Amino acid sequence: MTAIGALPTRSTLLDTIPRTVVRDVVAVVGFALFTAAAAQVSFSLGFTPVPLTGQTFAVLLAGGALGSQRGAASQLLYVAMGAIGLPFYSDAKGGWEVATGSTAGYLVGFIVAAYFVGWLAERGQDRQLATSISAFVAGSVIIYTLGAGWLAYDLGIPLTAEIGEPSAIAYGVAPFVVGDILKALLAGALLPAAWRLTKR
Repeated sequence: MTAIGALPTRSTLLDTIPRTVVRDVVAVVGFALFTAAAAQVSFSLGFTPVPLTGQTFAVLLAGGALGSQRGAASQLLYVAMGAIGLPFYSDAKGGWEVATGSTAGYLVGFIVAAYFVGWLAERGQDRQLATSISAFVAGSVIIYTLGAGWLAYDLGIPLTAEIGEPSAIAYGVAPFVVGDILKALLAGALLPAAWRLTKR
């Protein structure tokens, strides 16, 4: 068995557990359900169709802990389960209309961000505080980019505008920056701490 300190470059935190199909299925389904649970920590801001939720925290952890393919698979499963009608989106909503509505870009962003964060984690970026936080911030930027882009299209508003004017940035990015930075900091601290525990 390979020692933890000599793990191959493409290993992730999940790979500290012996690999089996059952392990991978449980991890993917587990993080999909974790994202669904985090979505229920939801606060409506009134002026925007985008709620403040805990989802991005789960997305970042999914990529960091599972790696690119399994992390993306967990978020694809989450999106699919909500799209078929399970009450897994924010405020216990689900269905195709919700999945393709104003926040659809964020849902796609979850999949892409989990893959990218996982790709960085496979290259050791989740093992030190500074690189871990920067990886998770990059994942948040991906979610913002895809989310705001679709929001602008769906609502028929510009991506950016003067202060006080409707825009995708004002509705779908600016209100969430502080909270998402805090979530990235927390996720960025958890992964290196978990790696240190595996070495004990």
